[in-house]
Amino acid sequence: MAEYIKKYFSVLLCMLMLWGCLGCAAATKAEDTTKSADAFTRDMGNMPTKNALKYTIKLNSGYSMPVLGLGTWTLRDETCEAAVYTAIKCGYRLIDTARYYGNEEAVGRGIKKAINEGIIKREDLFVTSKIMPGDYTRPDKAIDDSLAALGLSYIDLMLIHQPGSNDEGVYKALERGVHSGKLHSIGISNYYTPEAFERINKIAEIVPAVVQNENHPYYQNTVLQDYLRRYGTVVESWYPFGGRGNTDKVLKNDTIAAIADHHGKTPAQIVLRWQIQAGYIVIPGSSNPAHIAENANVFDFELTADEMQSMKKLDKQARFENW
Repeated sequence: MAEYIKKYFSVLLCMLMLWGCLGCAAATKAEDTTKSADAFTRDMGNMPTKNALKYTIKLNSGYSMPVLGLGTWTLRDETCEAAVYTAIKCGYRLIDTARYYGNEEAVGRGIKKAINEGIIKREDLFVTSKIMPGDYTRPDKAIDDSLAALGLSYIDLMLIHQPGSNDEGVYKALERGVHSGKLHSIGISNYYTPEAFERINKIAEIVPAVVQNENHPYYQNTVLQDYLRRYGTVVESWYPFGGRGNTDKVLKNDTIAAIADHHGKTPAQIVLRWQIQAGYIVIPGSSNPAHIAENANVFDFELTADEMQSMKKLDKQARFENW
């Protein structure tokens, strides 16, 4: 019975949040919630709670990408499907997956369920996937495989999952995907230096729109973020809390806890708010409805300049992963 009550209130919390977003949306139809990367960072402090999960960054591809979404790494089968469906009901519009995760089918089922129930239209969602190294010799077919698994006619953002043999050829396949209409925006993942970025960019006809890397308070990599601004390329953060097994090292940090105390927020919300205010896109992963709703509730407050500086000082240039 206790477990049932816990699940009931978790779902109720998510539904209440969705109701609040929809209620505000009716009164603000004309509001433009799309920002360029620089304008988004500059104006974050002025953003109201309403339509929180509709705030986007304008990519150099011309498409708009939500600044906060759901990551699905390690989520499988029914758990993944339920998490995607729950996130969409809570107002999430960015869903991140990858061929390597083995869950594109489950992500697709969650999306299809939400669309069939009239919760969302396909064009209002932003779906990201990635070509895994095992497919670097067949990248064009890999794009088709992802489309088929997701049950979609196009993918909003397709990334090279990580550096590897023939990754330059993979990027050319991504460009072909854009020209054929199968992909809207393209980019790379796990390329951590300006030199690594330029190795792909120098052969590119289409400048990467996004670089998705490990980023969290202990690894901020502002050097790369600053470098990419010249191209209008945005950094997206996976492992915003350090990843499974490392979250306590981040969320129990004294500085983060003190800031959370000051705002009446959780440490997780402080980390996400800091990253968004600093100009990153974030994709925290969770299958817990309460956590999914909690992670989205970061647009009704702002960190001060001093708090942002305190977060900046946590940077140790220390990653938790090596890929």
